[in-house]
Amino acid sequence: MPPRTIPPDAPFVVVMNGASGRRDADTAQTTVERLFREAGRVVTVHRAPHPSRLAATAQAAVRAAKETGAVVVGAGGDGTLNAVVHATLGSGCAFGVLPQGTFNYFARTHGIPTDSTEAGVDLLLRARAHPVQVGCINDRIFLVNASIGLYPEVLEDREQFKRQYGRTRFVALVSGLATLLRQHRQLRLRIERDDVVRELRTPTLFVGNNRLQLEQIGLSEAPGVERGCLAGVVVRPVGTLALAWLMLRGAVGRLGDADNVDTFAFRRIAVQAGWPIRRRRIKVATDGEVMRMAGPISFGVAPEPLMLLRPEPEEAAA
Repeated sequence: MPPRTIPPDAPFVVVMNGASGRRDADTAQTTVERLFREAGRVVTVHRAPHPSRLAATAQAAVRAAKETGAVVVGAGGDGTLNAVVHATLGSGCAFGVLPQGTFNYFARTHGIPTDSTEAGVDLLLRARAHPVQVGCINDRIFLVNASIGLYPEVLEDREQFKRQYGRTRFVALVSGLATLLRQHRQLRLRIERDDVVRELRTPTLFVGNNRLQLEQIGLSEAPGVERGCLAGVVVRPVGTLALAWLMLRGAVGRLGDADNVDTFAFRRIAVQAGWPIRRRRIKVATDGEVMRMAGPISFGVAPEPLMLLRPEPEEAAA
């Protein structure tokens, strides 16, 4: 799909997660409204009072955007963006990002400014909407990654650590190591890919849709996500210390070289956990949010791209 030019008078509908603290949310909303107002553009902010209300808030915002021809903007981290994109994809609305998370992988991989709200709004006011790939796990979408097994456990523990010690990347690394040092179980998986069936045991299956994150952990399949593929990572059965060593290798960009890691590119796979006994519900993670899904689990590329307001390729490269 070709890029789409946004009309110079198009309004904006911004969806925010107001659960980070009343004062912080008030400040962020005031700043966003001021910047759009100073630029002479119409903006409406929809703020979810609680994470449980984020999906409903995003759906209401998208309905309002369709009526007025507005651009839908997600303001937050990758988890918040996931909820807003889930409501936006297929609506015909263009989508913009104001990054406010810890890692901001989705924004960074597309060249969207993460250092200030002012820079983010400036981009939204002048950017065209470009098609970008979105991943699917059953009926849910993901922008950065999706996984089953040990990785969702790591994410749950990371949230507890962050509530106690702060939302930093160092805290995320320490919490991940702490999770690995606990006892964990191996999954029995049956994976169907291109009429080929593979049965294996693994602590986790990780699927990536973000070139930046995949490059940072050292996977050669990273460029594939810009050519219509997803990247799969399977860890062979290993002990606790070996898992911790693999995590450290990923932190320094050497995971793809490890002997105990299998990586592959694909467009769609079907996964049955607990083989040969099918488990009814499986814990999964999408863009940092953990939930349970009924098996079998299907990973694939969404049939429709997301029309994202992002810099032109030459600007993003610079």
